[in-house]
Amino acid sequence: MLRTTGQNGDMSGAQRTLVVLRHAKSAWPQAVGDQQRPLTARGRRDAPAVGRWLRDNVDEITAVLCSPAVRAMQTWELVSEELDARAEAQIDERLYGASAAELLTIIRALPDTAASVLLIGHNPGVEDLVSVLTGIPQLLKTSAIAVLPTAGRWTDLGPHTIAEPTLVTPRG
Repeated sequence: MLRTTGQNGDMSGAQRTLVVLRHAKSAWPQAVGDQQRPLTARGRRDAPAVGRWLRDNVDEITAVLCSPAVRAMQTWELVSEELDARAEAQIDERLYGASAAELLTIIRALPDTAASVLLIGHNPGVEDLVSVLTGIPQLLKTSAIAVLPTAGRWTDLGPHTIAEPTLVTPRG
């Protein structure tokens, strides 16, 4: 994937990549609130497999937006350990329980200098977001990745603007 800049660092015509990741498999322990749910053993195996797949198939992740839920943050920690370069995650409270419309608002506010962004969130929001952007109903199981390339600005993203998504579910 290309990362080019025009005059004065303008990346308006540059290739950008949105990577949407549904957190890895989480547990449902009694007396633990939804936001505090940890990963299961399977989730702890699958998240590094996600990281290896990203390392081998996606150019360097330049920005990470992560839900504040424990399972999402644990997913990022395990994914990031497999990457060659580690971007610092921005924990964004708005991602927890966000709808596709809310996620799209967050993405459209990204700076044009962000070339490759990883968003780690939850269903149904992430699944609905990918469906809206591609115009095709999508199923995102835990640890599923949607790689969504775009040549436009982040503000240009909307319904049916992603023509060639890559959808995978790496397993450990």
